[in-house]
Amino acid sequence: MDLGKITSLTPAVLRLLIRQNDSRITTTTGLAKGYLQANVAILPNHLASYFEAFCRSNPAPLPLLYCSQSGETSCQPLAKEADIRKDIPKYCVYEKGQFVKTVSNLQTFTSEPRTDSQHSVPLSQQLSDMVCFYLGCSFGFEGRLEAAGVPVRNVEQGRNVSMYKTAVPCVPVEMFSCPLVVTMRPIPAALLNVAVEVTHLNPLAHGAPVHIGEPALLGIPDLSRPDYGDPVELQPGDVPVFWACGVTAIQAILSSKVPLAFSHSPGCMFLTDIPDSSTSIITPTPNSDNPPNNQLNPELTPLSFLVSHNPLLYSLVSRRAVAKIRHLEMIIGEDPGERGIKALFTQDELLRSCLALSHSDSVAITTGFPTHYMQNPPDETDGPPGAIAMATMLLSLGKKVTMITDRRALEMNKAIIDKAVETGVLKTAIPLVTFEDTGPDAALNFLCHHGEPNKPRFDHIVAIERSGRAADGNYYNMRGVNIKHLVDPIDDLFIAAKDIPGIMTTGIGDGGNELGMGKLKDRVKSLMPNGSLIACDVPAAYAITTGVSNWGGYAVACGLFLLNTCPSHQRYLKRGLGKETTTSQEQLQDWTDNLPSVEKEQLLRSTLMQSGLQNGKSGNSVAGALTFTPDDNNIITRLLKVIYEGSMSEN
Repeated sequence: MDLGKITSLTPAVLRLLIRQNDSRITTTTGLAKGYLQANVAILPNHLASYFEAFCRSNPAPLPLLYCSQSGETSCQPLAKEADIRKDIPKYCVYEKGQFVKTVSNLQTFTSEPRTDSQHSVPLSQQLSDMVCFYLGCSFGFEGRLEAAGVPVRNVEQGRNVSMYKTAVPCVPVEMFSCPLVVTMRPIPAALLNVAVEVTHLNPLAHGAPVHIGEPALLGIPDLSRPDYGDPVELQPGDVPVFWACGVTAIQAILSSKVPLAFSHSPGCMFLTDIPDSSTSIITPTPNSDNPPNNQLNPELTPLSFLVSHNPLLYSLVSRRAVAKIRHLEMIIGEDPGERGIKALFTQDELLRSCLALSHSDSVAITTGFPTHYMQNPPDETDGPPGAIAMATMLLSLGKKVTMITDRRALEMNKAIIDKAVETGVLKTAIPLVTFEDTGPDAALNFLCHHGEPNKPRFDHIVAIERSGRAADGNYYNMRGVNIKHLVDPIDDLFIAAKDIPGIMTTGIGDGGNELGMGKLKDRVKSLMPNGSLIACDVPAAYAITTGVSNWGGYAVACGLFLLNTCPSHQRYLKRGLGKETTTSQEQLQDWTDNLPSVEKEQLLRSTLMQSGLQNGKSGNSVAGALTFTPDDNNIITRLLKVIYEGSMSEN
């Protein structure tokens, strides 16, 4: 498309050219840079209130800029001297839920109502009896992206933006029920945070992305075959980034089967006179869910973090939540055992693990370190409290949770779980299972339904203070004693998970010999006591190092709480859909009730004492030692303080 000099023209001048059917304007992408563009949907009066409610229930794809009066062809709040009947390059006409044709203007629809020749029933009222909805468009932030140094590939390639129907359902309202439509722009990985911030500051142009990464996670089978627009090529180093799209309105029109409706043609937008800057304010219509841009809190600006390579997935979380979770990470990194654990620390392992868990549906947790091999039971007290703290928070968040244990410890752990439920430490009972090596496909069959890698039972496995297999195939406690005869090969699940798309793994440890610490094995071998012998050889995607492993479990629970009270993260999880913008008090209270607490951990330690578990470092029976140490008490208190500082929630 040869745009000549028209790319620098004002929206008002461009609208005049569009009225004149200027052949150079076949799409509005790249035009009117610095100004908002609008998707348009025109519907009969009697459906207007339902469609407005549909927009407010799905604010990311359908940010409502203006809703006209019946028959109103101008839109003074958006553009002076505009005429919606002829100020868009191309319109779509729909009858009875079917696309009929495109037209260059709507002036022919101001005559008397037509009649269906076959059924002799009125098709609809004409424009005088219809309402026009103006909805924000992502073209409105493309100029800002370019100004920030982010390449806009569709503009570079002279193409319309790619648009795709997803498998994500919008929140339905009456007859309006349809899938979310998204645009895709390839963004260099190094510039993701810039692109996220720029678009976050433009909520009237769909705001921040709703997905970054693998298209199949949205139900998009092939990027080269968009449902609307043109295919846009990714360059080396680019990541596919998806924004909610106003073409969702077209899908809503089709689903409603309304006798007559109109829309813009995808890529051919209405050009407004409203600047796209973060200080732009459009007077919101009553009950608007879209705040003026200048009310956005900088602390809520999202940052992007890589969560998974297979499938590729990034997540978003606010600066404030990131700072708090990093604070949690520093607290649990203290080293009361003086093992030198700080040498293994890697920043943001806690954050990335929590993000992956937040995106999960079904989580398996394993623990158990039989360090006291001469006693019965041989297990230590570190591990089960942290495992149960994570489990109860995950349950509160609506996740499925399964516990994996050694066969020898099955009855003991069942009793511990039952007592934890009875005393209110664990929200509800969870399945307790074992894993044994019954053949070459044992791990695959355990992790996936029917052994099919595309049907995983779990999307995350967490090991906390779990004996980890060393390079020689044995399992060692910190003293270098081989305890292999007491350990089932749960490590095989972590090894198998590496080759199964969609299953993430986390290891939590305080010595380097725990399952998952293989990610850090070189540092463990060179820096930890007996490291060359005891170092776990099996890696996890995330390795959370902590002074006491239980503390890592408490921190994960607190981190999940912070993520689920973070509006930026919640919006991303929900793809920008849903009218609810704040967490209900009932839900917030349930999450709060399932946080770790000194009282709950004391109750659980009492249960462990009755089961005969031992202190891991001293080897003393809990019955002869403190049921809950001052260090543990202090850590939980400080973790909770991080959550409660400022406000309970970002909402």
